[in-house]
Amino acid sequence: MFGSILGTDFQTEKFNWIMDHYFRYMIKRKAQEQDKKVVLAGCVPQAQPRMDYLKGLSIIGVQQIDRVVEVVDEAVKGHSVRLLGQKKDNGKRLGGARLDLPKIRKNPLIEIISINTGCLNACTYCKTKHARGDLASYPVEELVERARQSFNEGVCEIWLTSEDTGAYGKDIGTDLPTLLWKLVEVIPEGAMLRLGMTNPPYILEHLEEMARILNHPRVYGFLHIPVQSGSDSVLMDMKREYCAEDFRHVVQFLKDRVPGITIATDIICGFPGETDADFQETCDLVREYRFPSLFINQFYPRPGTPAAKMDQVPAQVKKQRTKELSALFHSYNPYDHKIGETQRVLVTEESFDTQYFVAHNKYYEQVLVPKRSEFKGKMVEVEIYEAGKHFLKGRPLKDSQVFSPSLSKPLLKGEVSGLTQVTLQESSRCISSALMPVCLSSGSRTDRQEGAMAWSCWVSWDGPLVLVCGFMVEWFNGV
Repeated sequence: MFGSILGTDFQTEKFNWIMDHYFRYMIKRKAQEQDKKVVLAGCVPQAQPRMDYLKGLSIIGVQQIDRVVEVVDEAVKGHSVRLLGQKKDNGKRLGGARLDLPKIRKNPLIEIISINTGCLNACTYCKTKHARGDLASYPVEELVERARQSFNEGVCEIWLTSEDTGAYGKDIGTDLPTLLWKLVEVIPEGAMLRLGMTNPPYILEHLEEMARILNHPRVYGFLHIPVQSGSDSVLMDMKREYCAEDFRHVVQFLKDRVPGITIATDIICGFPGETDADFQETCDLVREYRFPSLFINQFYPRPGTPAAKMDQVPAQVKKQRTKELSALFHSYNPYDHKIGETQRVLVTEESFDTQYFVAHNKYYEQVLVPKRSEFKGKMVEVEIYEAGKHFLKGRPLKDSQVFSPSLSKPLLKGEVSGLTQVTLQESSRCISSALMPVCLSSGSRTDRQEGAMAWSCWVSWDGPLVLVCGFMVEWFNGV
């Protein structure tokens, strides 16, 4: 097994070739030549299930992961099973696997909840829609119950995720603000809620209500709104369903109504047809708002997408624009004015270099604090004494009180959350005991994997079975 990180100098084409080659190597040489059964799971095999090297293999789709035990059982017996369909109830699409499935949190203090799968868009460059399908939202009451259970297990921070959180509820007759207000009711004092990515068209519908929610003391004043380009012409070719002025309106409205809010965004460099003038409009947008978190992606044509058939920008031009935008992003320091401030921060994890604890203030800005065991999972008052490009450093005030959220004791690292079925525990043990993570990242990496796009796969080689789970994920602050 191996793991490596591909930096920004590596072209996406090279990265995708390496990942594809690695999958084929594992499946053909390590599995089939050793007469082992293979089960593939996640959105990578679901998006391209007809690839030659997947013939005869069992595949679990993104919405069927809760059926892994029965699929593995059939694979061991020599049967090929493919569960790629959408979950439905009386003909209506469901959000996906049950929310109450047993899980082991990477960080016992943080719960990640997917509120919906799929999306309503048809972006010309996106492959995710091929695997995730159309929008399917979980009911409000199920999400609230999952949050309540998490707090009962000592979680002090919840992240809401999906392909587009702003579209939540459109398929089930509700909306994102309704869900958020219900969740706020069950968040204990001293715990926090973070909202994931939302596209501009849907947040536009709820700006007033979202501003009120983001000002709530138990909700981070943070929003990830991908713009992708500052050019209306490029946005039209992308089929993004908004213009640059719509994005500006959203950002300015939230900055006015939620003072101090952190807005993160994404940009694609070198989309087909992007001219020098188009690119300069994107640079102007970055200069205007000086985003503290900017995720820059060099365009790569995904097979099977409309953008792959368009006239491509030369590779050297794409590379140059990516470097130019990256240099622009690194030309300003978004946090220098914070030095000397007193902030209340929630401490949730250890830094990659193990030298600090990582905390976040109200606006989800990363604050590094001294490693004191009494701080973990607590609110601490600090004075900011140093600012970097992606972080702040804070020293605890001499007379500050460490505030403990009114929560149960956190689960131990590796302890199973929500395990109520002993039979499921026993059945799962045979396929999970040797899962080994391998992460290959094609984006830039800070000390917390900020803003990188990654392929991940988990592989088990024990016994007669090989289980490979492969999928694309967006890393933001350690997600």
